Amino acid sequence: MALFRVPSSFPSTLPSVFPQKLFSVPCLPISCSSKSASNQVKNDDDNNSNIDNPKEPKKLSQQSSWEAKDAEGKDYLYRLGKEADNMNIAVGARAGVIDDLFAGNFLGKDSDIVFDYRQKVTRSFEYLQGDYYIAPLFMDKVVCHITKNFLAHLLNVKIPLILGIWGGKGQGKSFQTELIFRAMGVEPIIMSAGELESERAGEPGKLIRERYRTASQVVQNQGKMSCLMINDIDAGLGRFGNTQMTVNNQIVVGTLMNLSDNPTRVSIGQDWRESDITHRVPIIVTGNDFSKIYAPLIRDGRMEKFYWQPTREDIVNIVHRMYEKDGISKDEVLHIVDKFPNQALDFYGALRSRTYDRSILKWIEDIGGVEELGHKLVSRRKNEELPVFTPPEQTVEALLESGHSLLKEQQLVMETKLSKEYMKNMED
Repeated sequence: MALFRVPSSFPSTLPSVFPQKLFSVPCLPISCSSKSASNQVKNDDDNNSNIDNPKEPKKLSQQSSWEAKDAEGKDYLYRLGKEADNMNIAVGARAGVIDDLFAGNFLGKDSDIVFDYRQKVTRSFEYLQGDYYIAPLFMDKVVCHITKNFLAHLLNVKIPLILGIWGGKGQGKSFQTELIFRAMGVEPIIMSAGELESERAGEPGKLIRERYRTASQVVQNQGKMSCLMINDIDAGLGRFGNTQMTVNNQIVVGTLMNLSDNPTRVSIGQDWRESDITHRVPIIVTGNDFSKIYAPLIRDGRMEKFYWQPTREDIVNIVHRMYEKDGISKDEVLHIVDKFPNQALDFYGALRSRTYDRSILKWIEDIGGVEELGHKLVSRRKNEELPVFTPPEQTVEALLESGHSLLKEQQLVMETKLSKEYMKNMED
């Protein structure tokens, strides 16, 4: 604001009523803009206020929550986003779950982008049709381990989080466990040893934590029992001969050890929150030789080990239940088991599969031979049905014949080592 004094030489034509005094005249800049002078004065006031308080940023609104601060003076919304593990992949763009502004209308009000993915995470056992035999000892061990982990907060005792089921190949470790899951109504998340390695360091460990948290969410959100199961863990983490130990092997081992020690505090990268408590869910792993795994992982406080070697009675009952719908009696099953002793359970399943070979070859001839096979199986029309396949009639003689054929193949593999012929300098 400038001061303007009326000079004494002011023209005498002015009336004498104007006294010579100080006038407060605003010095407005000359501008060609069409804005009014009042708007320009307001802008000048805002600029002056910003000059007086240069450290105070301009707020969006006095009632806006975008600039809210937490108790430590940090941006509240930024901290929430940093702590949250939901990157909009666990809920999708569903109205009512996230802001309607982000849900939109072009995909519908309930556009769930990962609905199919979430349905496939857990394993259902609808394909297990029929009545199967579950070994009582095996069932007691698995059921007891699952129950103890769900009651761990009520028991005044240290409960191992991991159950390690190990034993010979083809003894039904995974299949028996899945039968128990179906009987108990458990919806597990099943991993394989092939997922324990990646071209990116840290990915398998993060995947295990994510699968563990997903199993926990099944318990919390769906009210169903769940667990994490890893098949053939020694194939992914075991040290055989001169195999290389990778960073991912170390991270996976460390992740499983940490889960065993802190099963309710599982992070997948977000900051820790006191309210972020993961529901404890048991972990079940299968393998053939746990002596190849890092020893601190399989110690008693972290892993409860169970060696599964089915007895003769278990084998007979399992095989009889397998052949029961074919009309094979229990005495005939005893004869087959005694004829091929020291064989794994999958051997007796392969017997039945081998008996189908002749019937399948006859079916191929009936549909026109191998020339028409591709058309009939893959390229046929939608309304065109395959010719009826008649399963073979199972007899003890046919099963024994298949068994001798399989036994001969086993002996050839052990006795004929063609690698010695290809690599003369290879050591035994």
